[in-house]
Amino acid sequence: MIDKKWIGHELPASTITLDRGRLRFFAKAIGETAALYTDVEVARAAGYADLPAPPTFVFAAELDSGAVDQLLARLEVPIAKILHGEQSFSYHRVACAGDTLTVQSTVDDIYAKKNGALEFVVKSSRATNQHHELVAEMRSVIVVRH
Repeated sequence: MIDKKWIGHELPASTITLDRGRLRFFAKAIGETAALYTDVEVARAAGYADLPAPPTFVFAAELDSGAVDQLLARLEVPIAKILHGEQSFSYHRVACAGDTLTVQSTVDDIYAKKNGALEFVVKSSRATNQHHELVAEMRSVIVVRH
């Protein structure tokens, strides 16, 4: 069983500067075909400062930094035992190429179901830009199979 002492634990802040190439690659990877995500001229004509980050991209900052891997190690959860349970986003402003995002996450809850055969780690995150403006709030649930 995962020790509930980790409820309230804050992960190290994760920072990522949005790069046009990375945003284009991500858009392609998720099957996004709108020129808005790949053509700077189209993005600017639509009112954006540069290429906008496709939906769900903000989650990448924390994955890239290794903070989630560190959390799993602290919880003593092998990566082979986890499933992606759920994820939700609330967007407050658009992030574009050139912006720097910082993601700060907290473990909100840890609970078990099916007599401990499944455990759930609920994590909330806030992404802010280089101006300390809130870009997105995220919630994710990691399922641990025993």
